[in-house]
Amino acid sequence: MSAARLQLRFGAWIVALTAVFYLFPAISMYSWAAIGLSAAVAVLVGVRRHRPANPAPWYLLAAVLVSFTAGDTTYNILTDFLGRTDPFPSLGDVFYLLVYPMLAIALAAFIRYSGRSDDRGALLDALVPTAGLGLLSWILLISPYVRDDALSLLEKLTSIAYPLGDVLALAMVARLLTAGGRRPVPVRILAAGVACLLLTDVVYGLRQLDGSWVVGGPVDLGWVAFYAAIALAALHPSMSQLTEPDETAVYETPGGRRIVAMSVAVLIAPVALLIEFARGAVTDAPMIAVASATMFLLVMARVAGLLRHQRDTAARERTLRIAGAELVAVGSEAEVLTAVRTAMAHMAPRVEPYRLHFYSTPAAQDTPVGFIGTGRVAVAELPADVAVMMTGFPSALYAEAIGGSADGTLRHNRAVFAASEQVLQTLSAPFAALMAQGTMAIERIMLTQQVHRRGNEDYFRALIQNASDVILIVDADDAIRYASPSALAVFGRDDLAGTTVYELITSIDHTGLRHFLGEVRAGRGRDAVDLSAISAAGTLLQVECVCRDLRDEPAVSALVMTIRDVTERRQLQDDIAHQAFHDTLTGLANRALLQNRLAQMTPFTAAAHGSVSVLFIDLDDFKEINDTLGHEIGDQVLITVGHRIAGVAGALNLAARTGGDEFAVLIEHDGGIAEAGRIASRIIGALGAPIEVSDGAGGVHLVSGAASVGVATASAHGDVSDLLRHADVAMYAAKAEGKNNWQPYRDELHDAAVRRLELRSALTEAVPGGQMRLRYQPIVDLSSGDTVGVEALVRWQHPVLGLLGPQEFIELCEQNGAIVAVGGWVLREALRTFASWSAASPDSPLQYVSVNVSARQFRTPGFVDQVRAVLAETGTPPGALLLEITESLVLHDAEQVWRDLRELRAWGVRIAIDDFGTGYSSLSYLSQMPVDVLKIDKSFIDDILHSRQQLALVETIISLAAILDLKVVAEGIELAEHRAALIAMGCPYGQGYLFAKPLTSEDLHTWLHTPAAAAISDAG
Repeated sequence: MSAARLQLRFGAWIVALTAVFYLFPAISMYSWAAIGLSAAVAVLVGVRRHRPANPAPWYLLAAVLVSFTAGDTTYNILTDFLGRTDPFPSLGDVFYLLVYPMLAIALAAFIRYSGRSDDRGALLDALVPTAGLGLLSWILLISPYVRDDALSLLEKLTSIAYPLGDVLALAMVARLLTAGGRRPVPVRILAAGVACLLLTDVVYGLRQLDGSWVVGGPVDLGWVAFYAAIALAALHPSMSQLTEPDETAVYETPGGRRIVAMSVAVLIAPVALLIEFARGAVTDAPMIAVASATMFLLVMARVAGLLRHQRDTAARERTLRIAGAELVAVGSEAEVLTAVRTAMAHMAPRVEPYRLHFYSTPAAQDTPVGFIGTGRVAVAELPADVAVMMTGFPSALYAEAIGGSADGTLRHNRAVFAASEQVLQTLSAPFAALMAQGTMAIERIMLTQQVHRRGNEDYFRALIQNASDVILIVDADDAIRYASPSALAVFGRDDLAGTTVYELITSIDHTGLRHFLGEVRAGRGRDAVDLSAISAAGTLLQVECVCRDLRDEPAVSALVMTIRDVTERRQLQDDIAHQAFHDTLTGLANRALLQNRLAQMTPFTAAAHGSVSVLFIDLDDFKEINDTLGHEIGDQVLITVGHRIAGVAGALNLAARTGGDEFAVLIEHDGGIAEAGRIASRIIGALGAPIEVSDGAGGVHLVSGAASVGVATASAHGDVSDLLRHADVAMYAAKAEGKNNWQPYRDELHDAAVRRLELRSALTEAVPGGQMRLRYQPIVDLSSGDTVGVEALVRWQHPVLGLLGPQEFIELCEQNGAIVAVGGWVLREALRTFASWSAASPDSPLQYVSVNVSARQFRTPGFVDQVRAVLAETGTPPGALLLEITESLVLHDAEQVWRDLRELRAWGVRIAIDDFGTGYSSLSYLSQMPVDVLKIDKSFIDDILHSRQQLALVETIISLAAILDLKVVAEGIELAEHRAALIAMGCPYGQGYLFAKPLTSEDLHTWLHTPAAAAISDAG
């Protein structure tokens, strides 16, 4: 049966007997005796089961329970059978009083056997609360008995003996708890049991004083708990630890709980004096004064002990530092032992005897070298000759380490320090630190000696035998006289002696090897040379050879060649070189390799090749793919584009990825611009085919890889170094021509590039310089022709170039970040103008102004707050503002963007998707978008009169928008037939040159009040 189950059954048995005691008072004497005797038997069972090393204290605890039970039984016999009323004192009191000295002796034995009886600090910590509670016992119990004239001397002495016994038991428990080291569960159980005994005795004494004591009351539960606690402690498996030396016991600085307990105890005397003073009768002043003085002296003694301990600890730390410095400087093992002995002599108390002994035994040669550790050992367990030296001490500290010796063998070194238990506890940690330092010093000395010995022949031979490089001794006829054992690992053969060195090297490198050996013999030694070797298995190896001429050394008289296998290193170098000049994603050449090849293209090589061309390729609208479908799909597109470009370029031309979505092709053997143009056209055709990509979740997308290509050619008399820059300029010209085409470089394109650079620089001053202008294009109700709103369109009044349209500077704004400032100005100026219109013409038909917002501007922190501020500043109602955004903005960073859109819509601002249908979103995605208006791009409207597919697509968009309760505005309406078709499809609003071109604020006001505007309404 397990110990836990045994404890559980015993607890259940005690609970049952207690229930019988209270439920059947007639047999209470027998049930009570059964409780006490059951506990005593449980203690004996625990001793037999767990077999402690010193069972005497447990037998004494069993005697305590028997004596207590005998007292109860005697008392019950005198009252129940002999008819005596509250017999006191009686024979039962003899048994009761025997309990306390036996209990105190048992607890003291536990303290002694654990090796913590010499802890003066713990004793003082226990005496302070004992003195305080003893004072309480005097005031509450002893003093009333002493002053009670109705009691005889024997009755007084007997009555006083009980609280004195409680104080004695309290002192022993406090001493057991304040000792350092481990506190197994039985200690806590015993402490709880004694606490129940003391509390119950106090209540019993108080009840006796006021004459209210009766047998069978709830107070008896305290004694039951005392019985059960002693039994449960004995039944616990760790009960044997209470009578074993505690090797973990170390000096403990008083912690928070102990200080609180001591503080409360010290305050008992003044509080008791204050209470008696408040009651008007200070009857215990002498005893309070004695107790207060006693606790004061105990506390002062404890403080003195702490100061002494701190001083001793500082001295030991100083000794360890000095010893560490000395051990660094010593040069022999004997000096190490001397330094350790000196340090231990300084750390050990001067009045305490001790023994320190070092000895060693042989150790197995495969034993790991180093410090093993320290610990506690019984002297009797040491070797007989060592134990004799430690006579007079029961235990000792030991340290052990594995180290080398002068003859090269390993030794198991040990140090033994024997002293009193208190000294061992105090010096346990310093001893371990000092032994670790000593071991390190000896290891350092041994290592130094080994390093010095490596110069002799034996160690040199061992070095060769274990070297990873192949060491060959080559005679004058190039025959191998000696080969180190590592030849087997490198070449797969160990029979090289007698063969020539040329048998190891490939035939293609024989000439180089012969020249290398000749140079060494001629005294013109060279650095390492790389050769190709062949292993026994036929594997090709890359080896690095170093050769030294030792023909003048009598012990060698030959060449010494060192061969190192560098196959993996060379492969790694090749891989690094490949990575340095190739793109990791597509595997194509990178910009560095392309520029390197261009740098090597001198005019002479260009002349030899006829002409050299560079194609600079940039994917059209690739950012939309990354923004809508994600970068992983974007990478798939780049890989496919790279393969298609390389396939068209062919093996004779260099295809490279220069960064992002930019690629280049270097054509070294072409027929001029015509041939380069044909390759550019083929690349455009190859990239124009849809690319199928997977999103990793089972979905498949068809995306376009269309690109714009710039072509630059250098003839024999051209400048090759500018090719890449010229091709880049030509690529931008292709972008300007509508994308998905190629353009050759022309000198005027350079002028255009310079112009773009100048515009880009000038844009930073456009807004601060007041150069921006607004134009307004009416948005009309297609059916009625009424103007319902206007779209604000930005223009740049350049100080030199005049009025520029958005197609000339918006992309540049996006590139240099000026779009944020420009967009902010447009928003403020459009709302200010709309507010002035509303104020000047309250009956104006204009309902709102539409403002375009770039993705970069929208994502600027604080954009929503900026919109609110401008609306408040201009006094424009939120419903009069329609913000136009692109599909890519809604689909990229959707969570944050949608949160801002919802916030704007909740405030009353409406949101429109501009150029709808040109992005990568699906129509079903519309149901989730936080928008109000769809603006159909002009490219869809242009072909609705001639393309059934375009007509059906526009009609689908309009129908779906109606289902989703979204308004639709058709852009770019230029023909009356466009308007009629859109009205037939149910499109409510539109804008375009059919109605009006973008107008200034003044022209728009005039236009709204002219017959032309009325004609549009009538035509509807």
